[in-house]
Amino acid sequence: MHTGSATDQPSPAVGSVDDEETWRIRRTAADLDRLGETESIFALGNGWVGWRGVLDEGAPCAMPGSYVNGFHERRELSYPEEGYAFPQASDTLVSAPNAALIRLWVDDEPLDIRTGTLHVHERVLDLRAGVLRRETEWVSPAGRRVRVRSTRLVSLPRRPVAAVRYEVEALDGPVELRVCSDLLANERVPERSDDPRAASVITDPLTAEAYRAAGLDGVLVHRTEHSGQRVAVAVSHLLDAPDTLATTGDRTPDRVRLTVAGPLHPGERLRLTKFAAYECASVGGMPAGELADLVAAEADAARADGFDALLADQRAALDAAWQVADVLLDGDPELQQATRFAMFHLIQAGRPDSGRTIPAKGLTGNGYDGHVLWDTESYVLPVLTYLAPAVARSALSWRHAHLPEARERARELRLTGATFPWRTIGGRECSGYWPAGTAALHVNADIADAVLRYLAAADDQRFLAEAGLELLVETARLWHGFGHWSDTGAFHLHGVTGPDEYAALVNDNVFTNLMARRNLRGAADAAERHPDLAGRLGVEPAEIAGWRAAADAVFIPYDRKRGVHQQAAGFTEQPEWDFANTGEDDYPLLLHYPYLELYRRQVVKQADLVLAMQLCPGEFTADEKARNLAYYEARTVRDSSLSAAPQAVLAAEVGHLDLAYDLFAESVLQDLADLGDKTADGLHLASLAGSWLALVQGFGGLRDDRGVLSFDPRLPRRIDRLVFSLRWRGRRLRVTLTRAEARYELPDADPDATIDLRHHGAEFRVTGAAPVIRPMPPVPDPGPEPHSPPGRRPTRRSAG
Repeated sequence: MHTGSATDQPSPAVGSVDDEETWRIRRTAADLDRLGETESIFALGNGWVGWRGVLDEGAPCAMPGSYVNGFHERRELSYPEEGYAFPQASDTLVSAPNAALIRLWVDDEPLDIRTGTLHVHERVLDLRAGVLRRETEWVSPAGRRVRVRSTRLVSLPRRPVAAVRYEVEALDGPVELRVCSDLLANERVPERSDDPRAASVITDPLTAEAYRAAGLDGVLVHRTEHSGQRVAVAVSHLLDAPDTLATTGDRTPDRVRLTVAGPLHPGERLRLTKFAAYECASVGGMPAGELADLVAAEADAARADGFDALLADQRAALDAAWQVADVLLDGDPELQQATRFAMFHLIQAGRPDSGRTIPAKGLTGNGYDGHVLWDTESYVLPVLTYLAPAVARSALSWRHAHLPEARERARELRLTGATFPWRTIGGRECSGYWPAGTAALHVNADIADAVLRYLAAADDQRFLAEAGLELLVETARLWHGFGHWSDTGAFHLHGVTGPDEYAALVNDNVFTNLMARRNLRGAADAAERHPDLAGRLGVEPAEIAGWRAAADAVFIPYDRKRGVHQQAAGFTEQPEWDFANTGEDDYPLLLHYPYLELYRRQVVKQADLVLAMQLCPGEFTADEKARNLAYYEARTVRDSSLSAAPQAVLAAEVGHLDLAYDLFAESVLQDLADLGDKTADGLHLASLAGSWLALVQGFGGLRDDRGVLSFDPRLPRRIDRLVFSLRWRGRRLRVTLTRAEARYELPDADPDATIDLRHHGAEFRVTGAAPVIRPMPPVPDPGPEPHSPPGRRPTRRSAG
């Protein structure tokens, strides 16, 4: 459900960057009209805690956000006319008490970049250090000049911990300072817009249970009224300041404040360092007092270690992550920077020890109400499986933990096996009844696909026994019970919605059918390899045989007259969309046309058939891929940020490298250039992950659907060299591509370590002893570039 835009107009410039700047995202202006976008871009997180990049002072602010993964409140859903099995409640991500706030008054005037004079205002997201740095030189309306510097981090190695160091200097003369370090609950959130993709707003969602302050420390404990959750946040401070400054503290149910006040002279500096710790639990779990003690101990431990130790640990954690996650892209510094930005946010989106998965926006904003959608499994986890397999494992284990809710939903819908939700936070369906959501059963096969990819890449037999096999079995049971056999002996899946939300309740959606086939076969293979485990799940040989028979007979609609696959049965016979009378301001179409009009025409919101070709490449011939890509490119308007990446992968595979490069650029710049005007609600993690897929699957030619890694690399004109790494069965494989050759090596492995690979169809083995070099064959001429809908081709970057 992620919405972006495609346009022939140039995107907002990120700015020319040199090599060192490709590791930094820098803003040197107040950009008051782009506050929300900047807050999302500068967000920090570690998969458990997330701080939006709001200014230290908390104002001006587009949307505050201090999140704990999975912490939410429940609200009732209402319908003008009720229907059986309509979801009755939805969950919305809410902010935990915010510990990032540090407010400053200079001679009783608040530092506010909208007042006075800004001589310097620079904020830098350091992708290597994992911190957000800020420097501001401000002259108050009364003429008092100060310099403020801050460094903020959310600790990657220490799950509950975040910290900020805040420094103030007087520049021209003495000033009277007041610095207030706040821990604040129930911050005001702006009301939602008319855009259905915006978040719901719950006013004052937290009820205070405990609040205490002593010396330089404080704790707040709050609970939600309906979801039954409790959150605790503690702060602990270090103060380095002249003796002339004094400290005081106060507390209310929703705020703990430490105030430092007094005179500051030129040459003197106030440095306040705040350490915070976050935990949450069910109300029926850990009592409020024990939770408060737990976070207080965590914050105190961080203070004892010191801010410099947190910085060092953060850098060490990122150095290890970047060894695998970095992608070197020579030839386009702007997109090199954007690629590192994308990978940084993927690194901090999840963790292996949180018991949580990765929402669509991560912890960067409350868009989509903080829900988890299917794109976690279809876009984000395929990347993390190669880069951080333990994080992918944790996310899939979270799905397994919510199998009870999925089984309950299947029973409610009169289905077999498990029906996983379209949108969720805590395992239950959070989307009100909507044909393009409720009928999107493909989420079950998407989860199974992520399980199969993880098992192939990690060979994790323990995960298979503990969670993987049961996920495969229960999702396979859904398809076997949902489908039906026709008189011709074909197995059909009717009344579903595929990835394209401009088509709903269709029959035999190719994506859904092929992914269900993969699900059924994967479950059958796993159950046969592990009969004892399968037996404990009640799997009998006859059930396995039924899965295989259904998979072999899955119907795949094909239009012989046009020589293309039908996105769903009959799709190519529907009326065409009237692009000639659709203006530039009519996009995204969902905000300007009724869904009834969209559903019945050949117009595609997001890649559907093309995504099927990306995820199930062995099901299509090369000629079919080329014809399908051309047909659907002409009808895909990319009103969704999920489209560009799979389109780029297929465009590269069939040889349209300029188009592929432009689509890759659209995917990776989705947030840095705010292409869909929705970055203020949070980053589009699927699009950021998709940019890695566009590079590695598209230009690197990576495929893994046959259990063996194969590469068919080809570089576009703008990339002189492409270097990437991935993990495969415990080893790191590094691939270096130039126009002349491809180099495959195992840089960290023992000499006798091996991986079997394919390069443009030729099998070979790479060992830890020496790299293997293969020539890059010429790219065949693919013919004319496919046409895009009028005005919807991605911005042309390929020519330089």
